[in-house]
Amino acid sequence: MMETTKYRVPISAVMFILSLVMLVPFLLMILTSFKTMGEIQSSQFVFIPKQLSLDNYIQAMKRGDWLQYFWNSIFVTAVTVIASLLLNSIAGYSFGRLRFKGRDLLFVISLVGLMIPPQVTMIPVFLILKHIPFAGGNDWLGQGGIGWINSYMGLIVPYVAGSFGVFLFRQFYLNFPKDLDDAAKVDGLSAFKTYLYIYVPLSKPIFATLIALKATQSWNEYTWPLIVTNNDAMKTVQLALTLFRDETQVQWNLLMSATTLIVLPLMIVFLFSQKYFIEGIVTSGIKG
Repeated sequence: MMETTKYRVPISAVMFILSLVMLVPFLLMILTSFKTMGEIQSSQFVFIPKQLSLDNYIQAMKRGDWLQYFWNSIFVTAVTVIASLLLNSIAGYSFGRLRFKGRDLLFVISLVGLMIPPQVTMIPVFLILKHIPFAGGNDWLGQGGIGWINSYMGLIVPYVAGSFGVFLFRQFYLNFPKDLDDAAKVDGLSAFKTYLYIYVPLSKPIFATLIALKATQSWNEYTWPLIVTNNDAMKTVQLALTLFRDETQVQWNLLMSATTLIVLPLMIVFLFSQKYFIEGIVTSGIKG
């Protein structure tokens, strides 16, 4: 106990300093969002703007259809997160609690997805989505149209399932005692009802963890929306940030204003899920 108390103060001090270091870029982003281009391009660094005005935010939101951009990102993120929670939790429950032939082999195969960089699969996935039968003008052979290109399906489907989410749920469900399954069988519950009525209510920490991680990934995704969409009406907020950059300059004040607004939804999500998020990260990596 004495050893623990001895190191608590220096560890807390180090963590506090690291927290400040990580907050500096966020603080600079907010301060820059209130600066004029003259203050940003000044030869002497201006830390605090002379005047705190919302003009930059107003001008930034007038550049393009930001209501549509936010709606696109909110819709894509919400559907992706909900579908991911459903599929990944069921798959994780199956791998963690059920016994069936080839279970371990299938789980190992699913983990291969963690080892392949997404850049490797982007072109094959794009071609698959382009040739989806009966979508976007395609015939039953997937020819003649654009498939799911320039559509919500094209933005959502590739990120619905994921090896990492399956792994998190499996590790979390491995922590529960076998007696829980035996009690469910005694009560006459099927495997699916056991998952639905027993494991789902106990899964708040891991659900919150995947919500935070998946929402952040989907909301911040830039490369895939850039590839699969070329229509202004389908732009997400990350693609819309390019409105403040041209061949000659970057309007940093407007860019930082829009970026500050884009960050706010993720901060709200994390604040609401913070308690369960930390608990889920800890418990999913420990097998009881």
